[in-house]
Amino acid sequence: MVESIKKVVDVVVIGAGAAGLMCAITAGYRGRKVLVLDHANKPGKKILMSGGGRCNFTHLHSTPANYLSANPPFCISALKRYTPHHFTEWVERHGIEYFEKTPGQLFCSESSKAILNMLLTECEWAGADISLKCNIETIQGIPSPQSPFSGFMICTSIGTIQCESLVIATGGLSIPTMGSSPFGYKVAEQFGLNVLPTRAGLAPFTLQPDDLARLATLSGVSCPVEVKLNGHAFKEPMLFTHRGLSGPAMLQISSFWQPGQNLHIDLLPDTDVLAELKAWRQQSPNKRIETYLTTKLPKRLAQTFVEWHQWDHTFQQCSNQRLNEITETLKDWTIKPNGTEGYRTAEVTLGGVDTHSLSSKTMAVKDIPNLFFIGEVVDVTGHLGGHNFQWAWASGFAAGNNV
Repeated sequence: MVESIKKVVDVVVIGAGAAGLMCAITAGYRGRKVLVLDHANKPGKKILMSGGGRCNFTHLHSTPANYLSANPPFCISALKRYTPHHFTEWVERHGIEYFEKTPGQLFCSESSKAILNMLLTECEWAGADISLKCNIETIQGIPSPQSPFSGFMICTSIGTIQCESLVIATGGLSIPTMGSSPFGYKVAEQFGLNVLPTRAGLAPFTLQPDDLARLATLSGVSCPVEVKLNGHAFKEPMLFTHRGLSGPAMLQISSFWQPGQNLHIDLLPDTDVLAELKAWRQQSPNKRIETYLTTKLPKRLAQTFVEWHQWDHTFQQCSNQRLNEITETLKDWTIKPNGTEGYRTAEVTLGGVDTHSLSSKTMAVKDIPNLFFIGEVVDVTGHLGGHNFQWAWASGFAAGNNV
């Protein structure tokens, strides 16, 4: 077996995405000999496509409360030790211009390429090598009398590689066109770790056929809303699509939604609709409900709701009960999605490697201290807006300091 070894390194990182590159850089600067392996033909493909091509690389106000996990405290340690300000300082040192789109959300002023180029430059400076178009065939632990394994033997399409520490940074199942796969979960199971059920997160909703037909003309219409479900609420824009509902509000709540549940949508957040309707009835009794709605909502949306709910009245024709009904519909529009668009367009994967098996300080497997899992493959999923990148940087940094 020794004769077939092509390369011996200190650390192998499988996955050349955000978390994997961060880990490689951190370990490389510690003097570790690092090799990053990826089956893709280019590194950082999801980095390039993120944020509409501008990479929402962090969120200034990222806290543990912005993450979903079956083990909520797990993310605290890594996030405390590598903060959004650490990454932002790094970005500034490389002269990358960025802007704050909505409070806390940082994007590149020009292109996501700037972030990827920064990471690749740092890999080069840290002495971390990257091998692309590399398929992993088998991974075997090298038995040791002192610990479970003294290292790992990895058979690949470019030869056999031996390493002391192995880091799995292969991401989840979202956006399969980018080459996502369950590889990381299979490695976890091979080494006896529990993998929690996975599902698409931060994904647009599809609608029931009747609702879709009724709302079909609204494709492209956007408006600010507050959506509520199971005690969670997000006040952000909603977008009607030709398949259903999208936009930040819908993507956020999708991570908490289960099939069969209703969404409760306030179409006019921060508005006392009933008081305004009564004021219009008193001051403009001959005006129509639609006239009021078009001052508050996009015109097409206002017209659709008037037709759908038969609100084609003047204000003087509306009783208090009618105004209450209109208010309830606008403030608590209840709709049951048919489903989500799934992994095809999901930004993240919920679930994954059970963090109870990992050290929150090092990201290492507790029973196999030289095997690490970082990034999206782990059961830590952020809200929309740069939080998932921040988890990638923080978890990569934690592992990179301990491999």
